[in-house]
Amino acid sequence: MTRGAKGAAALSAIALIAVAGCTSGTPDENETNDSSAFTTREVTDGKTEFVVVTNPGDGPVLSYGADSGIELLTEEVDGKKLAFKDMNANGSLDTWEDWRETAQDRAAALSEELTVEQIAGLMLFSSHERSQADGLTDAQKEYLKDSRLRNVLHAGPSDVQATVTWANAMQAYTESLATADEPYIPVNFASDPRSTAGSGGYNAEGADISRWPSNLGLAATFDTQHMDAFAELSSAEYRALGITTALSPQIDLATEPRWLRVGGTFGEDVDQNTELAASYVTGYQGTTGQDGWGPESVNSMIKHWAGDGPGEGGRESHTDVGKYGVYPGDNFDAHTKAFLGSLDSAAVMTAYSIALDGNGEPLFGERVGTAYDDARMNLLRKDNNYQGVVVTDWSVTTSVTDPDAKLGTAWGAGDLTVDQRHYEILKTGHDMFGGNNAIEPVLAAHALWQADFEAGVNEIDADSRFRESGARILTMFFNPGLYENAYLDLDESKKVLASDDKIEAGYSAQLDSVVMLKNDGETISASDAAAWKDKTVYIPRNYNTGFDGAFGPGEYVEGEGIDVEVAKEFFAEVVTDEAVTDADGKVTSYTAPDLSEVDLVLVGMDSPDSGSNFTKAGRDATTGEWYPLSLQYRPYTADGANVRQTSISGDILADGSRENRSYFGKTSRIANESDLDAFDRAVAAIEASGQDIPVVTVLKAINPVVPAEFESRSDAIVVGFGTSDKALIEVALGLYEPQGRLPMQFPKDMDTVEAQLEDVAKDMTPYTDAAGNAYDYGFGLNYSGPITD
Repeated sequence: MTRGAKGAAALSAIALIAVAGCTSGTPDENETNDSSAFTTREVTDGKTEFVVVTNPGDGPVLSYGADSGIELLTEEVDGKKLAFKDMNANGSLDTWEDWRETAQDRAAALSEELTVEQIAGLMLFSSHERSQADGLTDAQKEYLKDSRLRNVLHAGPSDVQATVTWANAMQAYTESLATADEPYIPVNFASDPRSTAGSGGYNAEGADISRWPSNLGLAATFDTQHMDAFAELSSAEYRALGITTALSPQIDLATEPRWLRVGGTFGEDVDQNTELAASYVTGYQGTTGQDGWGPESVNSMIKHWAGDGPGEGGRESHTDVGKYGVYPGDNFDAHTKAFLGSLDSAAVMTAYSIALDGNGEPLFGERVGTAYDDARMNLLRKDNNYQGVVVTDWSVTTSVTDPDAKLGTAWGAGDLTVDQRHYEILKTGHDMFGGNNAIEPVLAAHALWQADFEAGVNEIDADSRFRESGARILTMFFNPGLYENAYLDLDESKKVLASDDKIEAGYSAQLDSVVMLKNDGETISASDAAAWKDKTVYIPRNYNTGFDGAFGPGEYVEGEGIDVEVAKEFFAEVVTDEAVTDADGKVTSYTAPDLSEVDLVLVGMDSPDSGSNFTKAGRDATTGEWYPLSLQYRPYTADGANVRQTSISGDILADGSRENRSYFGKTSRIANESDLDAFDRAVAAIEASGQDIPVVTVLKAINPVVPAEFESRSDAIVVGFGTSDKALIEVALGLYEPQGRLPMQFPKDMDTVEAQLEDVAKDMTPYTDAAGNAYDYGFGLNYSGPITD
């Protein structure tokens, strides 16, 4: 075990330390309330008590647990009395305690003092923590104490009360774990995106956090000012929840339209992707009104290097079904451009997939996922000198062949032990292991590294390699000021989250992101809310059967295609279908209402649902049969001339041949074909009524869609990408003139989808409607016609 020099000071815990001397102390607030000296106050969230120190001038706010025993060090600078925290109780201001030093210098200094066990703990990024309302649990205390884990993934709701009290309790607990031998390390909370309006995700009911379009929706605005506002305002909300690292943005280039994760991207245009990624990173890592890092800053983690978008046939690399990314267009460089344009990001997350060229051979010589791929990592670390933190995606040290593995993504490394996988990943230049709570394999990797160093294989010893990662990881703690102010003032957090200005800005972006694709005969024209208050609208119902996945059976969901409660805000009456259900509560038939008194039909439809990341979409789990993912609702049989009869990707079999993953001749499986049934039922009900009732199709898209199944019978079509039903209704009623444009092509048919190359953007024939408008990248209508630059 290696310890730093200052760690040898003899005291058992910071909680037991009181520092004496003329340079330390805690002044009384009433005695130090002038602008030239720091002040202190005690704060509680109802469960955890802590002290808040306000420095004069531009000095940062400090905080520490009321029972921690931490004392303050003071310095007089230019007539101002400044406070610093003495976090190792040695009575002097060390480099890592001095907030005037750079984050990099502080991190480098502290990494030399940490034990190997502490650095190993820093290399862990926790599995998903979904229930903050449970408070600090024994399991969490165990990994904080025994594994020294300090990077925690907040995957629960944006509940300010539950989150603040949980986060403060965890910070207080880690403060109590600091000893003279193991210096203090706070908790770095992280989150996947949680601000998307049109996603259940982490969002609870109610105004818990401001809501914005998805990344795809922000791209649809074609206005970087919305991205700038999103980054500035949502990062402040993250900090109010204690989140200091964003596992975002997802900047994979969406060149394969069937890919199951297109909705989280900025679309298929490489230049737009690069611009939006840079804006996101700059905004998240900045603070309003000041240069550089500050109290509203959040570490940004761009993902997934070197681009995980070109899965063959759209299959997804979270499972064995989609573990291969293919580059038949030799277009790998385009997929790295946005990453290389945002290398000021604090961190990078790497992709799961194995990269293959058009002949099915490894693109860089190794048939392994990015975490194990020296060539792709050397491109990042060596060729482009990236010095930030590199994190694996979750579960890459687990193989699907491991006993009891629900999820494993160690593509190409299944024959290695868990310890060896950790070691190999460190050798490629990674610093952290996503989704791992256990320290033992990391320490085993340290031993393997040291053995190879002593054998002359590795150039540096294991301690030096670990401290290299330790310094990088600690920079993510110092960047946003975690060492100064890890605690959250509940009252202040409540003011920040879902404040009026943030809600307004998010909703404005939602409105601007909505794309109008069709407007026959001015079906949609400028109107006002009063014009609809005495009208009746028909909204059909539909259902989604769901798909079985790694974490359980598919979920059956049924209801109106547009939120009825939201629609009631606009109309005098909302009518919908009557349903007949079976003993299991599943719909066997719908009956449309009489539409003779109906003024408008709004048909809400989601993108055709082929499955999610964890459903092994594209392969039948029972028969092993491969089948196509589809962008249309009705069954699609892949027997056209452009369908590959021999796949590019496939495992190498025992006899040396390559597995054929072709789905030629097979038929798609869509969980929400009922959406198109709803549309057909609405059209039939209008015909039966004898009335001329306009039909507005409201498409909630996460992928391109083949519009041929509904376009000709729609009077108007509006598309939202992660927007709320309210924003979509406002545009559909003419209460807001549409501004959005397509961030990706909508294809003519599945034949052109089969003809396109997975790694090449904008290579499909776009759908052309009866008005002669091609639904190409950048297309959108306003009241005057096609929107032009």
